Amino acid sequence: MSYTKKLVRRSAALGTVSAIAMSLGTAAYAVDLSLMLNENDNEAEILQGFIDRYKEIEPDVNISLNIVGYDVVREQLPVQLEAGSGPDLALVTNLGGFNPYYVDLTPYVDAEAWEAAYGAVLPWYRAGKPDGIYGFHTEMTVTGPYVNLTMFEEAGVDVPEPGATWEDWADATRQVMEATGAYSGMVMDRSGHRMAGPAMSYGAKYFDEDGKLIVDEGFKTFAQMMLDWHAEGLMPPDVWPAVSGGKYANGNEMFFNQDVSFYMSGSWNVGNVEANVGDKFDWAVVPVPCGPAGCGVMPGGAGLVAFSGGADDEAAAKFVAWMGEKEQAKEYYTQTFAIPAHAELQKEGLDYQSAGASEAVADGLNKFAAMAVVTAEELPQAYDLQGNPNNFVIFNATTQYLGAAMNGEISLDEAMAKIQEETDKNANN
Repeated sequence: MSYTKKLVRRSAALGTVSAIAMSLGTAAYAVDLSLMLNENDNEAEILQGFIDRYKEIEPDVNISLNIVGYDVVREQLPVQLEAGSGPDLALVTNLGGFNPYYVDLTPYVDAEAWEAAYGAVLPWYRAGKPDGIYGFHTEMTVTGPYVNLTMFEEAGVDVPEPGATWEDWADATRQVMEATGAYSGMVMDRSGHRMAGPAMSYGAKYFDEDGKLIVDEGFKTFAQMMLDWHAEGLMPPDVWPAVSGGKYANGNEMFFNQDVSFYMSGSWNVGNVEANVGDKFDWAVVPVPCGPAGCGVMPGGAGLVAFSGGADDEAAAKFVAWMGEKEQAKEYYTQTFAIPAHAELQKEGLDYQSAGASEAVADGLNKFAAMAVVTAEELPQAYDLQGNPNNFVIFNATTQYLGAAMNGEISLDEAMAKIQEETDKNANN
């Protein structure tokens, strides 16, 4: 229900603007909104600053933050929305999957300006619908690797040049592992999203000619490489094999503790790496390893969205619209060390160092942005997959059944069959 409609209904109930109504003041019409997000560095603190500023513009709109674990947003939020008990606003990464619950922002924004600014990512929120504006893309992310330069230097091993293959990086990190006595050589977040780009580098299409989600020979090629690397210990047993089902796990601590010299994560993690590594060792973002089909990463990110049926759809939508305006967007991207999704800001560039970013962070973000451009040219199915509303099905099935294969519970062929079965059952009907 809109804020205006609430005023009309309350006025009708009182019959007139009486002394009683006046004594209640503006608090009688206050709107209380909840915003769910998972804690990512100091993002909640930064967002609270914007909420405080918005309060000066809209004093009757109260927005409270509900900070939860990523698994809550990923697994429990869909259940809450289905039950009608979800938050009014949220920062989400399953952009297309939540489309049925979004408030369309079109009435509250300059639609032409938003199409020009965010046109590359708006289809991700539409989930196949032809139009509608459903969110402010707060963070354009790109998957990619971090490397411990100090470990390479201590081992006397050259860091592979741009264009090196995953096999080249496996050889190099194996040498580092042997020379330094490190626990493992490479770690990748336990995520089907994280694996998708590398799989595409080896020919994974992810879609058949009819647009159906599939796993194919290219997917199998890279999956086998991962199984082999885990079997030899080049990839650790602590992440993909150790966690059950389709659950997510990251390799942050292993990289921070120098248990590995190579970490496949993404641009959203750059501030976290900077904060936790400190001066323990030198690190850098490097171009993603390549395969015979190209150099694949997955684009993506998070978006601020308003959900319908909450305390006040209009008030929630207007806050999202305000956040997406160029001035606020520029500040938010800069303060959170995010790659901008706003086209003009991409061209202008952001001064991350003014917000406290080190040279390594600023350089890393620029490298991640360059990877996104290369993938768009070489492997466009990455962008199609990110915009598919059912991508989480194949991502979750990938982690669940490849993890089982790594543990020797099933063969790779059986894992492939299970992934396809889960995808057909839940995504392609």
